[in-house]
Amino acid sequence: MSTPQLATFKIPAIENEPMRSYAPGSADRKALEAEITEMEQQLPFRVPCIINGKEVKTGKIAKQPMPHDHARHLCEYYEADEATVASAIEGALAAKDEWESLPWNDRAAIFLKAADLASGKYRYKLLAATILGQGKNAWQAEIDAAAEFSDFLRFGVKFVEELYSQQPAKNAPGVWNRVEYRALEGFVLAVSPFNFTAIGGNLPGTPALVGNVVVWKPSPAATYSNYIVHQIFTEAGVPPGVIQFTPGPPAEVVAQAINNPNFAALHFTGSTFIFKKLWKDIAANLDIYKGYPRIVGETGGKNFHIVHKSAEVRNAVLQAVRAAFEYQGQKCSALSRLYVSTSVWNNGFKDQLISEIAKIKVGSPVDFSNFMGPVIGRPAYDKIIGYIQKAKEAGGEILIGGTGDDSKGYFIQPTVILSKDPKSVTLVEEIFGPVLTVYLYEDEDYEKTLDLIDSTTSYALTGAIFAADRKALLTATNRLRNSAGNVYYNEKCTGAVVGQQPFGGARASGTNDKAGSIAIFYRFVSARSIKENFIGLENFSYPSNLV
Repeated sequence: MSTPQLATFKIPAIENEPMRSYAPGSADRKALEAEITEMEQQLPFRVPCIINGKEVKTGKIAKQPMPHDHARHLCEYYEADEATVASAIEGALAAKDEWESLPWNDRAAIFLKAADLASGKYRYKLLAATILGQGKNAWQAEIDAAAEFSDFLRFGVKFVEELYSQQPAKNAPGVWNRVEYRALEGFVLAVSPFNFTAIGGNLPGTPALVGNVVVWKPSPAATYSNYIVHQIFTEAGVPPGVIQFTPGPPAEVVAQAINNPNFAALHFTGSTFIFKKLWKDIAANLDIYKGYPRIVGETGGKNFHIVHKSAEVRNAVLQAVRAAFEYQGQKCSALSRLYVSTSVWNNGFKDQLISEIAKIKVGSPVDFSNFMGPVIGRPAYDKIIGYIQKAKEAGGEILIGGTGDDSKGYFIQPTVILSKDPKSVTLVEEIFGPVLTVYLYEDEDYEKTLDLIDSTTSYALTGAIFAADRKALLTATNRLRNSAGNVYYNEKCTGAVVGQQPFGGARASGTNDKAGSIAIFYRFVSARSIKENFIGLENFSYPSNLV
């Protein structure tokens, strides 16, 4: 496609999407309730694969149950088979040249339109699908499917504009130096998780924004909301083939993609175990690839709060409740390790913590009064209950919760375990559920406890330091330098906002490429330097050659 470039365009000013409260009686709550009701009346939906812009219905159908009412299904979806994945890869590669060659302002316009569709026309539909399919309450769905998704798209455009503007600082006389940021050679495989609809959009969206083509494998437990995300991309103008929607069995779809010589990058969010396995599988295939594939991943966390003796107790308590139990602890950033000064614990912290947690209502996310909903499915429910049992057997004291009910939905009560063993199983291993383990330390052992936090787990995603004493804050910041990719002062360890707190961790938590910042985009481009000379040579020799 050839088109004249007749101006240097500037994108509109970018701001974070304002979050709506869904307060009683508000127009937003009424509209969302109506959308939920309509969706419940129409389900189960049928979701096809989308390959080259066309619906593909294979011979195998799987179901996405609603975790709060697991006998019912939000959707039934066609699983991509070997032929479908092969067609997806072939079609993506065929679409690549035209997509990468599209003028930047046109690609930017498509993604800005997608953001407006997500935050406007499709807002309540995205939220309803996230509530019913992924078990989020209205607020958790709002900050995810509406706000964060829109922010990823809008700020992504802003960051890519900044990326493209980064050019060589110097030009020798008679020379013009330039750098262009090419899409990767081949296709990107995006493997997204169940817990954030926004991540479902961001994993294929980020590489596509810089001209890549993507084969997208959504989580089975987020199929319907992710299908709506794909519809938004299509309506916004993403051409057929650029983002191929291939729901299906993860192992088979992913294996076929990474065994293809044109595989160029993996964009992944999910479990540490799977990410490590994929890394090994990719490494074993190096000889078949055209280049060295980029591997970008965000996995688990075993995130901490440490409460210093100088901390403001009320704030530390409430921040802990939100960090541990929002969305049933099913955030990679969720709090699961709480280290509290003994003096603070005995002087109000414990009583306030248990009192506040006792107020939490657990139940269907359709009931707006419920703070917590279900965990995502049977495997998660059994795993979490199993960890609570292991803690009991190891001598942990259940201060509150510790029970579940899976008769209708997968509900687990918010659970707090007091452990005297700093290396107990629930302080070391990721649980991904509403389980918080507390460890008490003597006031004079603050720095020793910081070393304990650093050495207890293999993860390094998020953490928070609660202290009024500035020296205590700085001491913890320095001692825990490599313990978290996102650290918070007197604020919970969850809730990173696009454009404000770039998100990601290292060690076993991932590659720390910082989603929500310009950094992530460097991973999906391959720079090419161009030097143009305006003045021809008159002789091949140099002055040093003269005698």
